[in-house]
Amino acid sequence: MPSSAVAIAQDLIRCPSVTPAEGGALETLERLLASAGFAVSRVTFQDTDTPDVDNLFASIGTGAPHFVFAGHTDVVPAGAAGDWRHSPFEAAIEDGMLYGRGAVDMKGGIAAFAAAALDFVAEQRTGFGGTLSFLITGDEEGPAVNGTVKLLEWAKAQGHVFDACIVGEPTNPETLGDAIKVGRRGSLSGTVSVTGTQGHVAYPHLADNPIPGLVRLMAALDALVLDNGNDRFQPSNLELVSVDVGNPAFNVIPARAEARFNVRFNDAWTLGALKDRIRQTLEQVDTGKLELGLEFKRDASESFLTRDETLIAALSDAVAAVTGRTPELSTGGGTSDARFIKNYCPVVEFGLVGQTMHKVDECVAVSDLERLTAVYKRFLDSFFQG
Repeated sequence: MPSSAVAIAQDLIRCPSVTPAEGGALETLERLLASAGFAVSRVTFQDTDTPDVDNLFASIGTGAPHFVFAGHTDVVPAGAAGDWRHSPFEAAIEDGMLYGRGAVDMKGGIAAFAAAALDFVAEQRTGFGGTLSFLITGDEEGPAVNGTVKLLEWAKAQGHVFDACIVGEPTNPETLGDAIKVGRRGSLSGTVSVTGTQGHVAYPHLADNPIPGLVRLMAALDALVLDNGNDRFQPSNLELVSVDVGNPAFNVIPARAEARFNVRFNDAWTLGALKDRIRQTLEQVDTGKLELGLEFKRDASESFLTRDETLIAALSDAVAAVTGRTPELSTGGGTSDARFIKNYCPVVEFGLVGQTMHKVDECVAVSDLERLTAVYKRFLDSFFQG
């Protein structure tokens, strides 16, 4: 028989919860946690120009300390099912590996902390002197508008005050126990547009081509050196991700061209200062009579670094005890919903090995699921004893 964490992971993977669809994943968690005595709430949020998203909050116990596990049950699309070794939502196990979309990002992590929490609660028959909660969204892989950020506001309005959080994202690059994320770089996305005058390519004097101007602007951004990093974070980097004209004709000078970029930035920058630097860089480029436009996306996030030594030490000790490895305290990689949680309590991230996330044949070692469950359980014992 599969272990509790493995069985839970299989149940979750079999739910086709491709963002923003709930797909039955939150319903599965609701049944599981409610049966163990958790008070479970399902909350749906809406916003303009984004899909409605279903979320889950579950809690057991009373008072402080209040610890919360956070994560997401939504997954990225699986792509062509025929490209997979096993159907992406079958949750098949072969040669000690569990296959399926979300196996590591991050239904496997949710399954591990659910199994650990159920074991912990079952052992604490007289209570454990605090509160244990789950904060689960279906919007992490999507716009991240109707998920964790609003669920945190909702929980606060219900009177919940969190003391610490672990997000179960896949943090380990090679082996379980490699790394705990204790911070993240910020993220800023934007679009640069250049507007000229459409015309016939044989009569360029009657037109104003926006493409050469956009090329000069992009060259200036590409050459921009923001910083050299520091002892906490790697250097900030700006990457051009798209250049679009939308012109199918060979004999037409287009009226407009645009490019998109993303910046991952460290704590040498605030969002305001970074936006100012990008504006100044673009305004210094000579684009003649072309009209320059710059728009920043609203999903920007600041960098952060968690300095709660009690939380970090308790998790590090649990990881070392179970895996025999001393985890690196890392701030590398992309963003996660920890960027929202850090405004409410100290937060770190620790989960599975991330080598197959978002890939065909995403998979997790069954043994890693079991060991991650043991890490979370050992952490809970330590956190509430402390």
